[in-house]
Amino acid sequence: MAADPLDDLAGWAGPLLARLTPQRRRQLMAEISTTLRQSQAARIAAQRNPDGSAYEARKPRTIRRRKGAIRRGMFERLRTARFLKKSATADRATVAIDPRAARIARVHQYGLRDSVDWRRAGSPTVRYARRELLGLSDADVQAIEALLVGALGA
Repeated sequence: MAADPLDDLAGWAGPLLARLTPQRRRQLMAEISTTLRQSQAARIAAQRNPDGSAYEARKPRTIRRRKGAIRRGMFERLRTARFLKKSATADRATVAIDPRAARIARVHQYGLRDSVDWRRAGSPTVRYARRELLGLSDADVQAIEALLVGALGA
């Protein structure tokens, strides 16, 4: 298998997909992007990297919380359809983070340094742990293969 599983997939599926009409290819790519967005959102909710390892835990807060305060999960809004966008053409299917949230996503995806509150001058700078928000797991590649085989067999 090649270093990138999508290269292997493109190698055998590319010539077969060329036989489909552009409308059917776009429909198939839309199905793939929907499947990928759902799997990415579920993986982010489970706080797992594409390789199956858990996200590095956040540092414990030192401030005292109000009684009854709602505690939200990590990246709760980022995994919604509002910020986790899908698109499809006859040639490609994509899942991407909305540009408004891209700064936060990029810092966590690559484990970069950023200020704690970038809107406020003099805010402390910290290195965030690497938490891969977007990426293909083995299950994602298998799901894509199943969709391709189903479309080519129909």
